[in-house]
Parts: sequence; structure tokens; C-alpha cells
Amino acid sequence: MEMDTNGATTSSAAGGGSTSTSDSSSAAKKNSKKPKYSRFTQQELPACKPILTPGLVITTFTIIGIIFIPIGLVSLSASEHVVEIVDRYDEGCVPPNYSNDKLAYIQSSLTNKSCTRTLSVPKLMKSPIFIYYQLDNFYQNHRRYVKSRSDKQLRSMAYERETKSCDPEGLSIDGPIVPCGLIAWSLFNDTYGFSVKSKMLEVNKNNIAWDSDKEHKFGSDVYPKNFQSGGLIGGAKLNSSIPLSEQEDLIVWMRTAALPTFRKLYGRIEEDLQANEQITVVIDNNYNTYSFGGKKKLVLSTTSWIGGKNDFLGIAYIAVGGLCLFLAVSFILLYVITPRPLGDPSYLSWNRSPSGHPN
Repeated sequence: MEMDTNGATTSSAAGGGSTSTSDSSSAAKKNSKKPKYSRFTQQELPACKPILTPGLVITTFTIIGIIFIPIGLVSLSASEHVVEIVDRYDEGCVPPNYSNDKLAYIQSSLTNKSCTRTLSVPKLMKSPIFIYYQLDNFYQNHRRYVKSRSDKQLRSMAYERETKSCDPEGLSIDGPIVPCGLIAWSLFNDTYGFSVKSKMLEVNKNNIAWDSDKEHKFGSDVYPKNFQSGGLIGGAKLNSSIPLSEQEDLIVWMRTAALPTFRKLYGRIEEDLQANEQITVVIDNNYNTYSFGGKKKLVLSTTSWIGGKNDFLGIAYIAVGGLCLFLAVSFILLYVITPRPLGDPSYLSWNRSPSGHPN
């Protein structure tokens, strides 16, 4: 009886031990941070590992060079066909008696800001001819300047009081400013009038802004309110009877530039200009760039399939293609002069030095 009892007791103890062991192992599995096995996590998926043989490298560089150089030549040719007239007028429009105090000239309300310039057409300019104004040394990408706007207010009149991010141009004595912020406040306000042989050239200012901006960023129910009504005027004023979605000069200006030198579209001339014609430009020189050493330029330009005049893209393609061809020829000469068998084990460091260390 004792043996039976002891045996039963021993068996029970053994059973209890195995139960506790399984419980501890299951708990360990639950607490384990080992990721679940998969071929992806263990990097066991099929992979292509090309061997960079001399032939493959030379062929790759040659193909890149053959493709890039023609693209660069075509791009450069397209850029050369663009006719562009650039005229810096900020200094030429200052009267001689204000040449030493340009800031006083631009800030005075008594001085005549009108200025007449004459531009010569170098080659035939086919319509449409795009009119840009270019500003230099104007940092639209400054952090405080970029943040000084209210996108909610621009989209809907229901948010006209959302001006927290617009300081110091958020509120006026009469209430919230719409559109608020430094970007809108500093809206460019020089104007241009063009004529050839006493005939006025019409400037088309429709569709100069992005459709996505007009449809999604500027509301059709948002109208200017208390704008440029303070003592310090930053730039152009807006027509309070026209919604922001139709004020395209503002929409173009509100798309801030990434670099301190930038161009923005002013309008289009929808007729051809013949070579050697003289364009008379009447400029209202209102915008103050003199206080920060900026420059103002008027740009007339045609376009091609690649856009405006831009030699950099063509030169970059030609440079990269030429470099690839140069490397291809260099590798060919190197392979011919000092050939090396593929996978030669004698070049391994432990084979070059008997001690296992390179000399």
C-alpha cells in the first residue's frame, strides 16, 4: 500500500512539474520580443545581385552618355530659341535729384512715380509673350514671412477671424484684416503699360494663376476687408467687390518663392512683336525695394516646349553625358592596358600577404 501511495504521490509530483514547465515556457513566449518568422523580415526573399563586370559598367556608361548628350543638345537648342528681354528699372526710374536718397523718393507721396522706358525687340517674338516682374534680394522664404498668413481665412469667409498666425497684420481698428498677414500686405504694386508706334498693347491678366489655387485655396465667398487701411501701407490695394478667387495678382504673389531672386507672372501680350521694334513701357514705380537693397526687373519672354529660357538643364545633360562617355573610354583603356581576370582570388588580402594582413 505504501509503495502504491508513494508511487502515486511521485507520479503526481512529476505531473505537476511538467505543467509548471509548460506554463513558464508559454509565458516566456508571450513576453518574447522575437519577431514572427517570415521570409521578408529574415531577408530571405529572392534578390537580384548583378556582378559589375567591366563589360557591364562600360556598356552602362556608354548608353547613358549616348542618351543624355542628344537630350542636352535638344534642350539647349530649345532654350536658345526663346527670346527674352530683361530691363532693370529700379535705378533708372529714380529722378536725378533723388539719386542719393532713393528711400525718400519711394516713400514720399509728393514725388511722381511714373517712368518711361524703351525696349528694343532683338528678334521676332511670337505670341503669347509673357510679362514677368523679377525681384532680387527679396526673401519670401523667410520663416516668419511664410507663416504670416491664414489659409482658413483665405478659403472661407466663415473663418475671417482666424488671424492668430497673421501678426502683425491680423487686426485693424475696424476688425480683422482680409486677407491677413505679411505676404498679402506686401503685395507687389508696380504697374506696366506697353505701346508700339503709339499703339497700345493690351495686357491679358486672365488665367495667370494656377487653377488649383483658384479653386481650392482662395474662396469665392471671401472678399477683401480692412485691407491696407492702416497707417503703414505695404503694397497694392485690392478691390473689395471682387472675391479673392478672382484676384489673380494676389494669388500669384501668395505662392511664395523658394529663392531670394524670383519671377512672377504679370500678364500676357497676345500679339507678335517684330524684330527691331521699339516698345515704350510706362511704369508706375511704386514698390519699395530700396529699403533692403533689392532690385526690380521687367521681363518679356516667349516660351518653347521646355518652358522659358533655361540653359542649365541642357548644359547639365551634356555635362553628365560627356562625363559618362569619358568614364567609359577610361575603363576601356584600363581594361585593355591592365586586364584582370574576373574573380581572381590572388587579389584577396589574405592571399597577397601570407600572414593574413595586407602589406
